[in-house]
Amino acid sequence: MILCLKHLEIDRARWDDCISRAANRKVYAFSWYLDIVSPGWDALIDEDYSSVFPLTRGRKAYVSYLFQPFFCQQLGLFSTVAINAGTQREFIENIPERFRYIDIQLNSGCYPENDEFETERRINHELKLNRTYDEIVSGYSQNTRRNIRKAGEMGVSAGRAVKTDELLGLFRRNFGNREGKLKPFHYEQLATLLNKCLEMGKGEIRSTFSEQGALSAAAFFLRDNDRIYNLFAASDHIARENGAMFRLIDQYIREHAGSHLIFDFEGGNDPDLGRFYKSFGATEVFYDRIVINRLPFILDTGFRLAKAMRKIIK
Repeated sequence: MILCLKHLEIDRARWDDCISRAANRKVYAFSWYLDIVSPGWDALIDEDYSSVFPLTRGRKAYVSYLFQPFFCQQLGLFSTVAINAGTQREFIENIPERFRYIDIQLNSGCYPENDEFETERRINHELKLNRTYDEIVSGYSQNTRRNIRKAGEMGVSAGRAVKTDELLGLFRRNFGNREGKLKPFHYEQLATLLNKCLEMGKGEIRSTFSEQGALSAAAFFLRDNDRIYNLFAASDHIARENGAMFRLIDQYIREHAGSHLIFDFEGGNDPDLGRFYKSFGATEVFYDRIVINRLPFILDTGFRLAKAMRKIIK
C-alpha cells in the first residue's frame, strides 16, 4: 500500500536507510539533501519504507505543483527491491490530485511506460574509474590531451584550497550574471548545500590557478558511496585559452584511477557540455523528465502564457 506523507510525518531514519540500500541510490534523495534544495518536501512511501518517492512541492497563485529543484538532477522512485514499470507507474499514479502540475526528473533506474503524460529523455555522462590511469587516458579525445599539455606549458597548476564563496564568486563573475538563471536565493541555497557537504566530510573544492596566480577554474566534488558527483564548477574566460578545467578534471581522475568509483559529470543535455564530458571518455546514461498537466483549461492557458512572457522578457 502506498502512503502519502506530509513532511513532518516522514520517518527520516527509515527514509535514509532505504536510500542508502537502494540499488539506484542517488545522493539527491537523502533527507538532509532534500531539506536544503526543497524545504518541506513530502513523500510517497510503501508501508515498510522499502520504496520511496520524494514530492518536491511548490505553490504559486494558489496552485500546488511538483518541480525539480535546482542542484538536484535526479529523483523519482528509489527502492531496495527491483523496480519495474508497473511499480513506478503505481507510484506516479498515486501522486495526490492536489498537485495540479508536475514537472520532475526521474533517476536513471526508472523507466516510465505510460501514455498519459509527457516524457523527455535526458542525458547524463559517467566515467568508470576502475582502470589504470593510462587506460582511462587512452579514451580521452585528442583535443583533451592537447588542452592538458597546454595547461602544463602555460603554467597552470593546483594551488591553495579555495572557499565556497570564492567558487560561487568565480561563477557569478564569469557566467552567472550574464546567464541570469540563478537568483540570489539560489546562490544562498547552493552555498548552504556545499557547506553542508563539507561539514559532513562528503565534499571538496579543487582549483587551478594561472601562471600569474589568479584563480582560473574550480569545481566542487561530492562523494557518496561509490560515486563522485561533479556538483558545481566555474572558470574564468582565460580558462578557455589555458586549459585550466581540463587540467583540474584530469588531475582528479589521475588520483582516483584504479578505484571502484564512478565519476558522475552531472550533465550533458547542453551539446557543448556533452562534448566536453565525452572528451574524457565518459559514456551517456539516460534518465527521464516527466510532465503531467492537471490544470483546468483556463489555468493551463494562463500558465502557458506566463511562461511565454518570461521567455520574451529574458
